Amino acid sequence: MKKGKYHDGRFADALVEATAGMLQTWAPEPRPRWVACVPSLGQPNLMPDFARRLAYRLKLEYVPCLRKVCQNRPQKEMENSFQQAHNLDGAFELDSQLARREPVLLLDDIVDSRWTITVISALLRRAGCPIVYPMALALTAPRQA
Repeated sequence: MKKGKYHDGRFADALVEATAGMLQTWAPEPRPRWVACVPSLGQPNLMPDFARRLAYRLKLEYVPCLRKVCQNRPQKEMENSFQQAHNLDGAFELDSQLARREPVLLLDDIVDSRWTITVISALLRRAGCPIVYPMALALTAPRQA
């Protein structure tokens, strides 16, 4: 995954296959009907490319309904949860005309604080999406028990 993100600018097909296999084994109900991803200004094509390929593999549609509208500091640089949440205020927009009102698989590459997924999930829910299944390809650090 590191090589794809930091060197190739594209995640390997093997990661798409492994993710698809994991999701098919998981088989949530109701199942996701479409795929969205967390947008990035620094690597604008990385996650959309992965999301498109995964959606195709799962026979779902990728819907590019999310947009990052400002550059904010990386979440890992924030010192606490309040700063992490505040750092995302106004950072993302949802095109509610594109967003579906059906369960969605929301993809992110690396999760630092979990606030990004939380904020974007709230945007999707507010737009009428009944269920958001968040999924990250990696965590920067596991939560301490």
